[in-house]
Amino acid sequence: MIRTIEWTEQGVVMIDQRVLPAEEIYPCYTDYLQVAEAIRTMVVRGAPAIGVAAAMGVALGVREIRDLPEGAYEEKFEEICRTIEATRPTAVNLFWAVRRMRALFETSRAASREERVRIFRDEAVAMYHEDIAINRRMGEFGQALLPQKGTVLTHCNAGALATAGFGTALGVIRAACQAGKEIQVLADETRPFLQGARLTAWELAQDGIPVKILCDNMAGWMMQKGRIDCVIVGADRIAANGDVANKIGTYGVAVLARENSIPFYVAAPISTLDLALESGQGIPIEERDPAEVTDWKGIRIAPAGVSAWNPAFDVTPSRYVTAIITERGVARAPYTESLRALAGSK
Repeated sequence: MIRTIEWTEQGVVMIDQRVLPAEEIYPCYTDYLQVAEAIRTMVVRGAPAIGVAAAMGVALGVREIRDLPEGAYEEKFEEICRTIEATRPTAVNLFWAVRRMRALFETSRAASREERVRIFRDEAVAMYHEDIAINRRMGEFGQALLPQKGTVLTHCNAGALATAGFGTALGVIRAACQAGKEIQVLADETRPFLQGARLTAWELAQDGIPVKILCDNMAGWMMQKGRIDCVIVGADRIAANGDVANKIGTYGVAVLARENSIPFYVAAPISTLDLALESGQGIPIEERDPAEVTDWKGIRIAPAGVSAWNPAFDVTPSRYVTAIITERGVARAPYTESLRALAGSK
C-alpha cells in the first residue's frame, strides 16, 4: 500500500507529492508549524489526507507545549488549532479533524500533560486507521456501480495519495478491479498542478491498473466518441443539497457527462459533508498563487507581465451528480434527504 502519511516517534512522515513521479521522498515533519506548511504547500493534499495530517499536526503541537503553565498551555493549544485551520479553506475534512481534536482537549482536561500527549497521539493514529477502513467500505459500495468491463474517467487525484490509504474515487476503482471487473482508467491531467498526470497515473501504474492520461480539454471528445462509460471523482466539500466542491475543472467534466448521458459519481466520506451549508454557493474557494499557472518548475511559460487566475476548486451543482458514494451507502437525489439520512445513520 502507498504510504501517504504516517505517525512516528520522530514526527509525521509524508510522501512529498510535489515531486512525484520523478522522485519518491518521505520527509519527516517534527513540529506543528512544519505540518501546517506541508499542508499549505501541497506536500500533502486531498481532503481526507489533509484531515489526518491536521490531526497529527495538532498531536505534535500538544507534545511541544506539554511543559507550559496551564493558562499559556490552553492559549497555545488554540493557536495551534487556528494555525492549522488557516492552511487551506476549502477541504472541510481539515476543520472536521481540528474540531475533533478540540473536543478531545475538553474531555482530557483531567489527564496529566504526559497522558494528554499519548491521548492526542492515539486519536490521530486512530483517525488514520479509520480513514483506510472508511475508504475500503466506500469502495465496496461504489464498485457495484461500475460496469463489469469498461472505461472510467477521473479528474484530479482521489486515490491513496489523497487519503490515509486506498482512496475514495480510486478506491472504488481498486475495489472493482479486486472484484474481477475489467476496468481501464482515463486520468485527466488536471492543470495546473497535474494531479492526474503525475499522481493518479503513478499510483494506478503501481497497482497494475490500466491507465491513460488525457489533456483536460479531451474529455468531451472522448465522451462523444463513446470511449467513456462513467466518471468518478472525489470531493473536498459537499453541501446539504449535494453540490460538490472538487478540483477546478470538475464542473466542466460533469456538464459534459450529462450532455453525453454518462453517469457522474462522487466518492467521499461522511466527514466531507458540510450539512450546515444549504448549497455550494457558500463553499469558500481557495485562490492559489498565479505562478502555479504562469510558471512550471521555476520556468516562466507565460509572457512576462501576464498574470493568471488560479482558483483551486469549482462547485458542481447537484443536478449533474448521478450518485454520491459514502462509507455508509450510496446517496441519490433528492440529496437534502439522502445525505442527511446517511449522515445520521450509525
